[in-house]
Amino acid sequence: MAARSHRSSRHSRRRTALISVAAVAAVGLAASLVVAFGPDRETDTEAAGKAGATPVATTARTTEPSRTPQRKPSSTPSKSPSPSVSTTTPSATPTTEPTRPSPAATRQAGSASAQSAGRIRPGVDYEGVATFYDAGTGEGGACSYGPSDDVMTAAMNTTDYEVSKACGAYVRVRAAGGAAVTVRITNECPAPCKPGQLDLSAQAFAKLADPSRGQIPITWSLLSPSTSDTLSIRYKTGSSQYWCGIQVIGHRNPVARLEVRDGSGWTRLPRTEYNYFLSEQGGGCGGALRITDIYGERLTVEGLAVRPDVVQPTRVQFAAR
Repeated sequence: MAARSHRSSRHSRRRTALISVAAVAAVGLAASLVVAFGPDRETDTEAAGKAGATPVATTARTTEPSRTPQRKPSSTPSKSPSPSVSTTTPSATPTTEPTRPSPAATRQAGSASAQSAGRIRPGVDYEGVATFYDAGTGEGGACSYGPSDDVMTAAMNTTDYEVSKACGAYVRVRAAGGAAVTVRITNECPAPCKPGQLDLSAQAFAKLADPSRGQIPITWSLLSPSTSDTLSIRYKTGSSQYWCGIQVIGHRNPVARLEVRDGSGWTRLPRTEYNYFLSEQGGGCGGALRITDIYGERLTVEGLAVRPDVVQPTRVQFAAR
């Protein structure tokens, strides 16, 4: 009995061992299954990781193009319509434009001379009508030149007279039929004279048409005539070292400005409608004068005393144009 029991116990131990082995085998099988299915789960994780990286990469690519347009305007500003670039472009344009009229700049008559010319400009033909009046010997004209033997004169309409800028200008007047005459502006023709109109002396009108016509269509242009005369200076009646009016007479080209030497510099004097330049505080009266024509040429006159109402000749004259 005891022997059976011993065998029975050995059999029971074998069964227990077998069960343990089976259990171990089952655990091992389960582990192998876990290992077998593990890569699939890792693959899903990688796929999820890749799906998460794609927006990041997309964001990075989206960001790059957004930076690229920001760089393009700065690298090509001339094509950019931004205000800062348009400001730069006009600043370069004026630098180029004044360079073109180089002949004007060489004779000191660049953009400033064009402005100084006023309404009557060189090389321009003006249209209007010609009438005539009895100019007499010139006394009483708005330009204050006084009596003269020259009868080939004209009065300029108020618009083109332009506060005496036209005084002393020589203009070539042409009628429709081809006749022409050169006159000097010595007077102003007020309304009803219109822009472009010249009121000629009776003698000048007769050179163009029969006075019986009274009025004719004309064209006219500025002239720089040949002359052997030099210009003269006249101080207005009442002038002194404390106040003076200065007039330029006999100039070939229209006078644009008159300056007086006042101390170490030059002072520009205002011009009156009766064709005198005034120094109301007396600065520069009796000193050196600097006279500029509409072409920008400057002439300096020195050594003239203040002698009211006396025509004082000089040794200078503007160049012919």
